[in-house]
Amino acid sequence: MTTGRAEPAIRPLGKILIANRGEIAVRVIRACRELGIATVAVCSDVDETALHVELADQHVVLGPAEPGASYLRADAIIAAARQTGAQAIHPGYGFLAENAGFAAAVARAGLVFIGPSAAVIERMGEKTAARAIMEKAGVPVVPGALLPAADAEGNFPAGEVMAAAERVGFPLLVKAAFGGGGKGMRLVTEPGQMLAACQGAAREAVKAFGNGAVYLERFLERPRHIEFQIFGDSHGNQIHLFERECSIQRRHQKIIEECPSPVMTPELRDRMGRAAVAAAAAVDYEGAGTVEFLLGADGSFFFLEMNTRLQVEHPVTELATGLDLVKAQIKVAEGHPLPWTQEEVRLQGHAIECRIYAEDPARNFMPSLGDIRLLREPAGPGVRIDTGVRQGDRVTMHYDPMIAKLSLHGPDRQAAIERAREALRQYAVLGVETNVEYLLAILADEEFVSGGLHTGFLAERLPDWKPSALDGDLALAVAAVAEHTRNGADHGRGCGPADPGPWAALGGFRIRGLE
Repeated sequence: MTTGRAEPAIRPLGKILIANRGEIAVRVIRACRELGIATVAVCSDVDETALHVELADQHVVLGPAEPGASYLRADAIIAAARQTGAQAIHPGYGFLAENAGFAAAVARAGLVFIGPSAAVIERMGEKTAARAIMEKAGVPVVPGALLPAADAEGNFPAGEVMAAAERVGFPLLVKAAFGGGGKGMRLVTEPGQMLAACQGAAREAVKAFGNGAVYLERFLERPRHIEFQIFGDSHGNQIHLFERECSIQRRHQKIIEECPSPVMTPELRDRMGRAAVAAAAAVDYEGAGTVEFLLGADGSFFFLEMNTRLQVEHPVTELATGLDLVKAQIKVAEGHPLPWTQEEVRLQGHAIECRIYAEDPARNFMPSLGDIRLLREPAGPGVRIDTGVRQGDRVTMHYDPMIAKLSLHGPDRQAAIERAREALRQYAVLGVETNVEYLLAILADEEFVSGGLHTGFLAERLPDWKPSALDGDLALAVAAVAEHTRNGADHGRGCGPADPGPWAALGGFRIRGLE
């Protein structure tokens, strides 16, 4: 609902700098192209030939590969924007996207930060402060407590820690107060584990987010992780764009997401959607964001956190609603009101996203580093691929090993699952290992197909999963394809029925990495 406040001025943007890399940088660049907006990419020295750099109109090298010397250098990014004449900075997600100090510095430099204000990022980035705001707004929260700071040696005051843990109750989670993505998180089932868990979570939080503050949160047994996409503008409007099911997580990291959730009913969606919008209104939210909830089997739900940025999994919302969230981010940043009302947002079918990682399932899913010697991606109706890599690119130790997001859309959930299975079977990668076979195993699980999801699903249903070994004939076929490709005989030929190329020997199935 539009308020009586003074209408903000419209500030057309002619050039935007994207302060990120990989597939999200590519996604933002493509949205800008469609809007007729010039783009500036930033990169480390090892990324200067990356896809996002190639697609942008200009680029600036920030420094060495280590993120702290390049993508996390707020001063260098702002200087690059000034140097190239960019009027705005899009932070993507990760790196500095939820850094209130960076957002404030961008504003002080006279540039537009494409996201919420620094004040909102700061208020919602500190998890215990965010919980207090939500409680005041009438949004239910999970019981929790902020821990006192550790000393210089990383030790927490044992008495205070144990008293807080008893108030929250076991089992509980120790979580980074400034961060997300499963980093800085430990599950504690008994008192004897508390201090070690706090110290471990704090060390990981310092490394990932530069802040070792941690808090405790009651661990709910077998909950679903449901997040609502929210959007706000400078005219006082806040709406939601439905929910995403994010319960399929490995080590607290989402790997498969859906829109809508298979458990959702109109009544539950209305209750959770209202709570999400109330959360956004409580901080006068502007731009794209996400309100995350834990949902119990009895229909009770609790606020988990607010992500003050675009989410990795935003493609499933775009596919299921037909809306372009990145374009809307830019229009809102220019001062325009939201392009849709709550009543105008409609669900259209079902969408599923699978995150494709360069990781070795046979080695406890360790990142698989090396050159992508061959890459063949699936295609077809309802298939969307968001990626920042190409054949010949290198997966390095410096950045997240996700190489693509494979998103599928169908008229219903079963159709989307079937399309996901077929698309994953078509995925072919040589040079690095991937988790494609693992994703196929999840999609084939009868409990997944029936929609019986919860955050402990993978540990419960696939605890001892191992990739199938390449048999002799298939190994020979893989080697033949690799040699064929190295000799330049393939030249990018298609893999369809009219021109199957070397893939016919593999039966159309995916290829695990070849050493």
